[in-house]
Amino acid sequence: MDFADQTDSVSYALGYLQAANLKQQFERWPVEIDSAACVGLAKTIAKQGMSKGNLEHLNGMFNEIDEAAFMKGFLNEFAYNKSYFTEMTADMYLRKVMEANKAVKDAERAEKAEANLAEGQKFLDENSKKEGIVTLESGLQYEVLKEGNGAIATASDRVKCHYQGSLIDGTVFDSSLENENPAQFAVTGVIKGWTEALQLMPEGSKWRLYIPADLAYGERGSGAKIGPNSTLIFDLDLIEVVKK
Repeated sequence: MDFADQTDSVSYALGYLQAANLKQQFERWPVEIDSAACVGLAKTIAKQGMSKGNLEHLNGMFNEIDEAAFMKGFLNEFAYNKSYFTEMTADMYLRKVMEANKAVKDAERAEKAEANLAEGQKFLDENSKKEGIVTLESGLQYEVLKEGNGAIATASDRVKCHYQGSLIDGTVFDSSLENENPAQFAVTGVIKGWTEALQLMPEGSKWRLYIPADLAYGERGSGAKIGPNSTLIFDLDLIEVVKK
């Protein structure tokens, strides 16, 4: 095996460790396998280790996995008892790579968080000047699309709502509109911007909420679409206040 780059060595080390773990399990079984059968078995198991789901998981941890290098690492240990690594050196090496990758991702995330925060604040500043936009002391902004005249929820109540959430660039990340039944949740069981708005909206109202990052998901973001420090927009239709 000629290691051309870090991808090769990481992939080989992962294949080796998976094989080493399996060998330990096999050693506890009262079964003997001849060398030819062992090679065939090793190839079958290694291919299963390269399943789509496992590859996606490993790529998420190490950026890229080379299937051929993984296979060689696995076969060399499982079938031929020869490897460039020991369990200790493979583990130490992979930990070092993971730490380096994490440092890069953390730096990229911090840079993205700073950019999102600035972009969101600029959007809210400009939005506050538009007709019909109400800005609260917390920084939450809302626009009344339909005014209801029903009960107003308290912190101890639950509500039934339809909603659609989007980023400030228009990307929709969540919606209840495709469901026949509205979503139901506790007033205090949602992001801060919703909790504040729900205690101001009369039942039957539909508001558009403009929620700064600190009243949404903050620096942690949420899922693949909501990045760190993202300002969010929600169309929130309060159908019913369910009193405790």
